[in-house]
Amino acid sequence: MPTPFSPTTRFAAASAPGGLPLLGHAAALLHRPHEFVAGLPAHGDLVRLRLGPLRAYVVCHPELVRRLLADDRTFRPGGPLPDRAREAFGDGLAAFPATAHRHRPPPPALHHGRLPDHAAPMAEGIADATARWRDGDVIDVPAAMCRLSTAVTARCLTAAHERAGSPPPGADRLTSPGNRLRRARQDLREFTRRLTADHRAAGTDRHDLPSTPLAAPDEDGRPPSGAEVHERLAAFLPAGPESTAATLSWAWTLLAANPAVRMRLHTELDTVLDGRPARLEDLPALPLTARIVSETLRLYPPPWILSRTATTDTELGGHPVPAGATLLYSPYLLHRRADLFPRPDRFDPDRWLTTARPAPGARTPFGLGAHRSAGDAFGTATAVLAIATIAAHWTIAPTPGRPVRPTRGPSLAPRPFTATLTRRVR
Repeated sequence: MPTPFSPTTRFAAASAPGGLPLLGHAAALLHRPHEFVAGLPAHGDLVRLRLGPLRAYVVCHPELVRRLLADDRTFRPGGPLPDRAREAFGDGLAAFPATAHRHRPPPPALHHGRLPDHAAPMAEGIADATARWRDGDVIDVPAAMCRLSTAVTARCLTAAHERAGSPPPGADRLTSPGNRLRRARQDLREFTRRLTADHRAAGTDRHDLPSTPLAAPDEDGRPPSGAEVHERLAAFLPAGPESTAATLSWAWTLLAANPAVRMRLHTELDTVLDGRPARLEDLPALPLTARIVSETLRLYPPPWILSRTATTDTELGGHPVPAGATLLYSPYLLHRRADLFPRPDRFDPDRWLTTARPAPGARTPFGLGAHRSAGDAFGTATAVLAIATIAAHWTIAPTPGRPVRPTRGPSLAPRPFTATLTRRVR
């Protein structure tokens, strides 16, 4: 993939056309948000919008996105999107300032090095979520994938307790299919408080998710407070399962629409797994499965639009940005640029076979730098294992005649849709 800029690149600024009196571009962003945002690079690299009384800038060029996210002192996380997340969950990972990340690193249990600690709970969570599936069942796919990803997270949260034979108080509420984490903040706070207290009392690293915020001291060696641990876990719990569920749901629709890719996937799974569930150690032998997840994240990045706020009068790409300005950037927009990803609307897992890397800032499903999601490795591994385990035994066919549409909002989740399960005969 070519690098679309050089040190001498001149970045163009412009105002988006078509604003309405009073509303500005709010109507377009409300009624056709993805198409509207994806079309903005045609007008400039830094595009000004009017959203009612709010003036905002959409950062459309990958190099400017890289600069935006690299300079967290000038462009802090904030604005209408993170502020809503902060109201719900506190200053957790979903809305954590980069300076806080630097003083207290993201939980190491969510990174590649500690994924083996979660191998068994991941497999158990996937098995739990699919145990009652029957040939011919019709399922609500996003709901089923949400149950699966929540079961995996819950298993990893409580794995050490279950090995000790004592599930933590509140675990039943966390794994209940009817539970809504966003509507149960008090239950969640109590759950994380009890987990934190139990882990502090044990005084050992249990190699599960709650252990690692406790093991992430700041630069002065101070351990995190109970509130900080809660905020980290509370931010991860809703965001992690929801993002993984959305990725899995979109993957099944893409595989259903691309039978040639699905047949190649089945060949890979039959060869590597030979009928057994996928294990973490299988990941290196499942390259096509991993590319399917990468391509799904390119087409449907779960947080599709995010915002920053300028803390002072500044510039971006040589153009003035006033203090207090809202700046929006969109992984969806970047991933749909034809100069960055040829034939961007096509589902093509093999585009990731190329040795050329996307330009810095071009691929941002998990953010960049200090703001990169701490759960990217955990969520990606869960998605690859889930697709491998499920596709080895099941075909998921969305109900014909009902196009799958994304929800409206900052998360690119699909609206509820149904599909028929068919057991595969190898």
